[in-house]
Amino acid sequence: MLDKEKKLINIIRQLGSVVIGFSGGVDSTLMVHLCIKHLGLNDVWVVTANSKSTMPEEIKFCKKMMTKMGIPKDHFTIINTNELDDQNYTSNPENRCYFCRQELFGKLKKYAREVGAKNIVDGSNASDLTDYRPGMKAKNEFEVRSPLAEAGFTKRDVRNLAKRSGLTNWDKPATPCLSSRIPYHSKITLKKLEQIATAERLLKDLGFKQVRVRHHDHIARLEIEDFELLLKNGIKEKINEKLKKAGFTYVAVDLGGFRSGSLNDAIKEKRKR
Repeated sequence: MLDKEKKLINIIRQLGSVVIGFSGGVDSTLMVHLCIKHLGLNDVWVVTANSKSTMPEEIKFCKKMMTKMGIPKDHFTIINTNELDDQNYTSNPENRCYFCRQELFGKLKKYAREVGAKNIVDGSNASDLTDYRPGMKAKNEFEVRSPLAEAGFTKRDVRNLAKRSGLTNWDKPATPCLSSRIPYHSKITLKKLEQIATAERLLKDLGFKQVRVRHHDHIARLEIEDFELLLKNGIKEKINEKLKKAGFTYVAVDLGGFRSGSLNDAIKEKRKR
């Protein structure tokens, strides 16, 4: 870890000045912390993207974190991204994330020019490189840097360093966009995104920490970790009732449990064949 940390610090210092894409997750939070520490606040700008595929709670959390970390208003901004206006995105092809990242990085690049920042940085880590990530192509096109990945930091490394650095969200579960709950080639609509948000909000309010509600048209497929909580008196009935009110006809529980990026399984199987 010591060698990785030294390498990471050297990479950050060479960046000079940065715009950081901040999602509120532990990866981008660590990047904000380290860039301010090694570059100075005057050379760091933080940007959060507000999208229809983002839970509103996450935007509030980002604002809260920036206040907690002492980032002034002139160094933190929220931009609106409009990927739902792009038919390439809403048709939900297997490279959907590429079009999302094109929209995001294009706006980050414009903002970087406005503030005079030399580089755009994201929180991708080395563990991200092992999964199917079509957004990486857009990242390369816009020359976005990923210091954590470049230094070989895995997700576990990130959480360990974040904890030692005193970051309060070091163990925050990953919160990918709501569109990632919709199977590829099934059209992304605002209605579907709202249904997913409503369903996941309900489950979290009931005490489920790690949860995904996969949207299979009339079926809500729940991926959860805590099966014991599901069996508590009245919980199943409440979930079934509320999710049907949200517009689902059937509510099913995936016996495989919570799996981040499970909708990529079909792509991996196709590649194997």
